[in-house]
Amino acid sequence: MTGMLTARPVPARSRAFDLFLAGGLCVTFGFLSLAQAHLEGFLAFGMLAPLVWRRTHPELVFYGVCSVALLQWLAQVQLMPGNVGLLVGLYAITVYGDVQQSRIALGIGGLGVLMATSRYWSNSDWKQQITMMVALGALVFGVWALGERRRTRGLYVAQLEERAAQLERDRDRESKLAVSNERTRIAREIHDVVAHGLSIMIVQADGGLYAADQSPEAAKKALATIGDTGRASLTEMRKMLGLLKQDEQRDLDPNQPRPQPGVSSLPELIENVRAAGLTVAYEVTGRPRDLPALLGLTAYRIVQEGLTNTLKHAGPGARTSVTLDFGREMLTVVVTDDGRGAGVAPSSDPGHGLVGMRQRASVSGGTVSAGPKAGGGYEVIARLPYNLPNGG
Repeated sequence: MTGMLTARPVPARSRAFDLFLAGGLCVTFGFLSLAQAHLEGFLAFGMLAPLVWRRTHPELVFYGVCSVALLQWLAQVQLMPGNVGLLVGLYAITVYGDVQQSRIALGIGGLGVLMATSRYWSNSDWKQQITMMVALGALVFGVWALGERRRTRGLYVAQLEERAAQLERDRDRESKLAVSNERTRIAREIHDVVAHGLSIMIVQADGGLYAADQSPEAAKKALATIGDTGRASLTEMRKMLGLLKQDEQRDLDPNQPRPQPGVSSLPELIENVRAAGLTVAYEVTGRPRDLPALLGLTAYRIVQEGLTNTLKHAGPGARTSVTLDFGREMLTVVVTDDGRGAGVAPSSDPGHGLVGMRQRASVSGGTVSAGPKAGGGYEVIARLPYNLPNGG
């Protein structure tokens, strides 16, 4: 019961849509029912108005709508357009509610079919009763199945996003571990350099001390060796300490340049997407060449965004292909799928969706075109020139 009373977080856009949906249904079906009879109109509004909270409190909305429907059945009020609120409530509890509550809602829907058939078609022959029972049952089960599919798809996408976030965290952890190991290695090398240099200097100093009286030339040579060894050791130690200082600055300053993925990282990205269940074909045509870091990163991010949107929008069983064509003057990146073609929706967040792709491509002097294919599916084509504008 606590779960039913706890409001779920809902984006402002979704809340506005729910308000528009409930208001539209009230205006359309509520007043249509009110035109038939006052009681029918009040019952219709009772089943349609609560839909405003169908995302935040799906269980309470469904049971509230069912309670109004039960009053309708007890009052022997005929079925009316406002009864569509029952189907919307069933869909809402299936998509946004608890899984167990969704199963209970399906059972209540089946019971409602039996009650409606026994009340509203009691005077009909048995063939008509069975026909109406099957039709209403198919409608209820169809709405529930549609909601269940939507829930499953949402959970699948959420798992993929969580997995991607976990991979990012693992990569950062591994990077920090690699930095720590590198610092340990540099510290050992510093120790070796200093210990080796000091050992030579001690030996030369002892030899020069003994030769100072008998062979001044040998003593001078020993002192020269001590100086050369000390300077060389000091130079090596400064280089290694400089490496450590660069690592510290990179950790403290997030704006410091870090290694970024490029075209060479695409096979690993595609393998990760394949592991998530998407069929991906990867092809490279033309003569591969070394790309500038910015251009390689742009191509990588465009492919990554295209595959991510295929996972989200193309539907189950979709197949996609990634093609890199190294032309004479530009790199052409093509990401296509044979799914539903919902494609890439522009996002308000920079760096996401079609807007983000075009922004990245424009920085590299390129262009991005995207849209549904004639035979179905969606296609993203990015053309990225090798030479940046203005000689960049």
